[in-house]
Amino acid sequence: MKSESDELLKKHQKLIHTNNLKVTSHVQREENDWIINTIMFENIDVPFKYKRKKIYKSLIHNRVNVTYYVSKENIAGFAIEVMNIVRIKVS
Repeated sequence: MKSESDELLKKHQKLIHTNNLKVTSHVQREENDWIINTIMFENIDVPFKYKRKKIYKSLIHNRVNVTYYVSKENIAGFAIEVMNIVRIKVS
């Protein structure tokens, strides 16, 4: 039986799936009607972002499995690489 992440990866070739990442930072902030979550992982220097409609419990010190894709954002005139999370699950 295929998992949800396997099905996503098969449909969308640019998605990346990684297991057992340790969360070192988790920040939540409001933007319009959404809560933007920014997560940093141990030994990875790129921010991972996703949004939800409600505040979510902190994921700091948890290990998670994530499915994401690479994106770029312009901040103060600089192009910064950001990983947009499609699916996140505590492992």
